[in-house]
Amino acid sequence: MTDKRIWLGLAVSLLSAPLAFADSPAEGKADCAVAEFTMGLRFQQQSAEVQALQLQAYNIATEKLDKAVAAAKDPSKLAIVTDLDETVIDNSALLARDLANCHQYDAWDTWLPWERDGTPELIPGAKKFLEHAHTLGVTIRYISDRSDEQKPYTLATLSKLGLPQVSEESVLLLGPPKVERRAIVSADHQIIMLLGDTLHDFDARFRKTPLDAQRKTVADESGKWGVEWIVFPNAGYGTWSKAPLKGWDAETVVEPW
Repeated sequence: MTDKRIWLGLAVSLLSAPLAFADSPAEGKADCAVAEFTMGLRFQQQSAEVQALQLQAYNIATEKLDKAVAAAKDPSKLAIVTDLDETVIDNSALLARDLANCHQYDAWDTWLPWERDGTPELIPGAKKFLEHAHTLGVTIRYISDRSDEQKPYTLATLSKLGLPQVSEESVLLLGPPKVERRAIVSADHQIIMLLGDTLHDFDARFRKTPLDAQRKTVADESGKWGVEWIVFPNAGYGTWSKAPLKGWDAETVVEPW
């Protein structure tokens, strides 16, 4: 199973993702700024590669969980902490709807109605992994930046999806920074694993910091990826979304195959 740690390398397949929604009204509209996200969102929602990466991440997480439980005297003192959106549940249907309407979805002004009335699907492998952790007696804590004022809706969504250990205590939503919510968990549990799709799901050093600093921290903590920190692909949104691309500094030469 060790070679599965290299799954992060597969994320480079983002560069070869299909181009765009062929049937999206966003296409062809010069004033539709959100259309720049089309290729990434199509990759996130439709590609088999993302599905494979998600399953691979949960396979790695299962392996690490089993080893931690086998080495523990009391598994009930162990905890896993997981993000929700794009880690356990898939919200791409909301983003695709907004994209089709040329609505800038990363303004997040359509998110609250989605929390109340939306029907997200499970990320592949999520339920199986969480049920396995529950069966082993490990504590599960869901830490998400969903609205705390709308917590009853999120609890209802998670329960409807059949996820284990869903309760007022186990779901910690937006309020204090995630690092402080993780500290609440670690006060009476040993956190053996963090799962998430954005880097501040793992460490406060990633929160509101430049991309260069984020990449440096990723490299500095190289031993944690796929061991203590399990990261999931999210090509739909992130702090990277406005970053300029680096191109090949050479004249374009068109040469048919």
